[in-house]
Amino acid sequence: MEPMDIVGKSKEDVSLPKATMFKIIKEMLPPDVRVARDAQDLLVECCVEFINLISSESNEVCSREEKRTIAPEHVLKALEVLGFGEYIEEVYAAYEQHKLETLDSPRGGKWGGVAEMTEEEALAEQQRMFAEARARMNGGTTAPKQSDSDRSLES
Repeated sequence: MEPMDIVGKSKEDVSLPKATMFKIIKEMLPPDVRVARDAQDLLVECCVEFINLISSESNEVCSREEKRTIAPEHVLKALEVLGFGEYIEEVYAAYEQHKLETLDSPRGGKWGGVAEMTEEEALAEQQRMFAEARARMNGGTTAPKQSDSDRSLES
């Protein structure tokens, strides 16, 4: 029987994107250092285990406070409880930077600006995009260009 460390998932079902992890590993080392593939795999597994450990302890902290949603302060407390207190400042700084880059961005994150479109405008934009895609598929003829009024929707 497989161990079920994560609710409803076996260990094999949970991983991190290996290509991204390998890139991070490579960027952290001097250019003349090489890392064997099985050592890279081991580092990825260690990262998964670390995330599981922090997530589990964050959940415990959250539960003790009788909350239902893990908040950043629960993660920071989990780091402290698990003996990683020396990383709290750096983790908090990374969190603040993340907030600046995403939540406070002019577009309001990945889907910002979408709600500004009416249903009719969204349908027109969808039809324009379909026409462009059809044109590309049918021999590269160009689709109708955006009108100035359509462009004003994007701002």
